[in-house]
Amino acid sequence: MSMPNYHIPVLFFEVLEHLAIKSDGVYVDLTLGGGGHAKGILEKLGPKGKLVVFDQDPDAWDNAPKDDRVVLVKQNFRHLKKYLKFYGVKQIDGVLADLGVSSHQFDEASRGFSFRYDAELDMRMNPQKELSAKTVLADYSEGDLKDIFKKYGEIRQSHLLARKIVAQRTEQPINTTRELVALVESVFGKRKTDASLLAQVFQALRIEVNEELKVLEEFLESLPEILSPEGRAVIISYHSLEDRLVKNFFKSGSLSGDQEKDFYGNLIRPLKPLTTKPIVPTPEEMQRNSRATSAKMRVAEKIEQSKQ
Repeated sequence: MSMPNYHIPVLFFEVLEHLAIKSDGVYVDLTLGGGGHAKGILEKLGPKGKLVVFDQDPDAWDNAPKDDRVVLVKQNFRHLKKYLKFYGVKQIDGVLADLGVSSHQFDEASRGFSFRYDAELDMRMNPQKELSAKTVLADYSEGDLKDIFKKYGEIRQSHLLARKIVAQRTEQPINTTRELVALVESVFGKRKTDASLLAQVFQALRIEVNEELKVLEEFLESLPEILSPEGRAVIISYHSLEDRLVKNFFKSGSLSGDQEKDFYGNLIRPLKPLTTKPIVPTPEEMQRNSRATSAKMRVAEKIEQSKQ
């Protein structure tokens, strides 16, 4: 199967294997992107199967397979439950969430997701949203900026970065990726400002702009309701903040990782993880697709009521 240039699907064959697709099942791809995973799922579905695909980015909509079995929802997947209900779907047999930013979004300089290009600081996955990275830097308080860089970027000296942003914006707004890179270099020094640090700064802003962790939390908590018994959830994450939430929820049934047990000491959880460790791409895939380098895939299955 030829993969689209728009976005090379990560862990393509592993995803299809672990979804355990039934020919007449109902499946959801929460992040259409280039449509690679969606096309693979469709090939395993029979004529009575259905695939619902979500994407809030207009650039991705043309990548939806032209097939009567496909329903395209042009929205953020935080609206998953609402649209399943709208289309008369009570429960689904499997769901794929390939989180983060698509290759296209990173490579399209004008979107402002990457520090590799000079562009306006945008970072909106949905271009219709009001809040952009530029707005965050212009309007957020020093305390809020410090919290964002610490929580979402795991930057140790986030207070220094927040202080510099607030001081600089009084004289000149920070509107472009190049201006932000220069500011980070002025705080930490050019020698210490490597690609890893810049990635952390840009990640923190992107997560805030798109509410990525809040959306993920809402999705995880909806899984017990939307999955049919033995239905599967396959989630690919690209940084520790996402992976920790997924791991906690799959393992314990709570986002925090706190475990609840019944009278007999048995763990109460709606899903059971099917992998003890995350599935990662092969060295060959990482060499072929640099975006796959940090990918971690976790799989869980809904426990039937009688087996809990």
